[in-house]
Amino acid sequence: PWSAKAPKKYHKNCKMSKIEKMSILGVRSFGVEDKDKQVISFFSPLTVLVGPNGAGKTTIIECLKYITTGDFPPGSKGNTFVHDPKVAHETDVRAQIRLQFRDVNGELIAVQRSMLCTQKGKKSEFKTLEGVITRMKHGEKVSLSSKCAEIDREMITALGVSKAVLINVIFCHQEESNWPLSEGKALKQKFDEIFSATRYIKVLETLRQLRLKQGQRVKECQMELKYLKQNKEKSQEIQELLSTKESQLAASKDNVQSIESQIEPLENHLMDIDTNLGKVMKLDNDIKALDSRKKQMEEDNHELQEKMEQVFQGTDEQLREMYQNHQRTVREKERRLNDCQRELERANRECQRLNRQKSELLVEQGRLQLQADRHQQNIKTRDSYVKALASYLEMDGYDRTPFSERQLQSFNAQVKERQEKDLEALNQVMRDFQERETLKQNAIDEIRDKKTGLERTIDLKMDLQNKKQQELRSVKSDLQKLEGSSDRLQELEQELLKAEHELQSAVESSTVDTLKADVLELQREKGELDRAQRKLDQEMEQLNAHTMARTQMEMLKKDKADKEEQVRKIKSRHQDELGSLLGYFPNKRQLEDWIHAKNKEINHTRDKLYKLTKDLASKEQNKNHISTEIKRKEQQLANYEEKLFEVCGSQDFESDLSKLQDDIEKNSKQRGEHNMINSITHYIGDYNCTHKFRLVSVIRSMRRGKKQ
Repeated sequence: PWSAKAPKKYHKNCKMSKIEKMSILGVRSFGVEDKDKQVISFFSPLTVLVGPNGAGKTTIIECLKYITTGDFPPGSKGNTFVHDPKVAHETDVRAQIRLQFRDVNGELIAVQRSMLCTQKGKKSEFKTLEGVITRMKHGEKVSLSSKCAEIDREMITALGVSKAVLINVIFCHQEESNWPLSEGKALKQKFDEIFSATRYIKVLETLRQLRLKQGQRVKECQMELKYLKQNKEKSQEIQELLSTKESQLAASKDNVQSIESQIEPLENHLMDIDTNLGKVMKLDNDIKALDSRKKQMEEDNHELQEKMEQVFQGTDEQLREMYQNHQRTVREKERRLNDCQRELERANRECQRLNRQKSELLVEQGRLQLQADRHQQNIKTRDSYVKALASYLEMDGYDRTPFSERQLQSFNAQVKERQEKDLEALNQVMRDFQERETLKQNAIDEIRDKKTGLERTIDLKMDLQNKKQQELRSVKSDLQKLEGSSDRLQELEQELLKAEHELQSAVESSTVDTLKADVLELQREKGELDRAQRKLDQEMEQLNAHTMARTQMEMLKKDKADKEEQVRKIKSRHQDELGSLLGYFPNKRQLEDWIHAKNKEINHTRDKLYKLTKDLASKEQNKNHISTEIKRKEQQLANYEEKLFEVCGSQDFESDLSKLQDDIEKNSKQRGEHNMINSITHYIGDYNCTHKFRLVSVIRSMRRGKKQ
């Protein structure tokens, strides 16, 4: 409502929307046929709706509220808003509301909302169909469906009034018209929605939160600035220290270069001195080694001379021959020693084999002994079972154990014979029982048949009794009606006498021929009227068919226009993307070819991905196999270490290994000495006896040194 104090200029320049027409079909008491469509025109400045209760005044306001806001009446979920399919004797009822109005700019707008209510059994299903809003732009109709935009928001924008004002003020339902008398909280919420105060409250809350966040951000920035200043001061100190250190480093590098230039000739002179010193030390060591060797040989020679009990007086040939004989004897003894060692090894192997056989035989003996013990236990168990079974079957001669083979055979034969007799008796008893069971089953079947017949007889009797009782009740009710309508019967008798009197007078006043002529004339008129009615029905059917076809054609044209508009919007929306992707805007054929090529690439990529996945799975399997092998090897290593620890204990294997390596080196050296001695003995004949004794003393001294 406008204020009286508002200036006239404001009223003149203000633009308002205006409702012109609304059509209703299939809503509440409005019919579902096209002929039942009602069109309401709204006049300016006021339109008054007058009618009795149930005429549809409230329905018109509810339709205005629904077409403008999309909200159903209070207490209605949609299915009660649409015309009841049961009343219309239809399974599907389609409701439609159309509104024509001018928006705040004075442009003509038409909006349509459709609903569908389907009756399925005892339940009805409601569904809102697609809504359409149509505008006139530059003399052309532009339609916008609910699939592309939100009609409620478009209606609010076009009407220039908020949804809260439409619901609570303009199109307020009579059941909710007392909302100004509601509680404070609900009333405040209504006024906030009407005056849009909620948005301003939200904006203030958002500003307050934003201010808090910005204040917190300022504090954080101040703290960060403080730390940055400290870091800047520290960085300046570090840069000054770095410059001083770099200058010191440059001076130190210069000193180092000067010192290196002085050190280089000194190092060359020192290397020459080290070389000469090494040569002198080598010569000194050689001299000392030769002196010690000389002294050792002299001592050995002196020792040999003292230990000699008898000096060989023969010639060198005789000494050589004696030495060769000694060597042959040594070789023969070594050969015999090797043979004895081989024989000993063979005997040890044979002993081990015999020990293994002995252990196997002992194991076999233990196993056989265990089997024998079990066999004896089984014999005792068998005898106890035989004795118990014989006592149970009252068989004589089986009181003393153990039993012989003949007794067991006879017992087995007697038991088989007894078993056959019992089996035959059992079969006879079973046959008797089967015969009895058959007789009993036949008797049961007969009893069941009798029971079924009696039950049917009882049902028939009960049905007959019910029918008789119903007939008795009907007769009683007829009697009551007849007794209560005796007065009515007298009146009817009087009316009948009066009618008979009038009939008699009519018969006397008229003839049969005139009545027959009147009847024929009436029949002829009736036939003409029937033919005219059939003709009108045919024309009506044709008109209905044409109307339906025209309506369907208009709907198809409208759908076609909507689809073309949607296609145009989709093309304009994706034109840049397709242009950037393909370089040009394709037609249908080009787009299908491009999609087919991309599908091929996708399939090829999927095949490659499948192969790579398969290879990855095989590699993973190989990896798992290798990991299993590594775990198995580690387990074997742990088992071997445990066995080695059990056998050898906590010995130091590294020290033992080093000792073994030292022994191997010593043995290799002794072997080399032995070879050297053998090579020297080939040339022993070229020397005299003195040289021979010296050689023997040298060899002995070498051996003593090795032993030490």
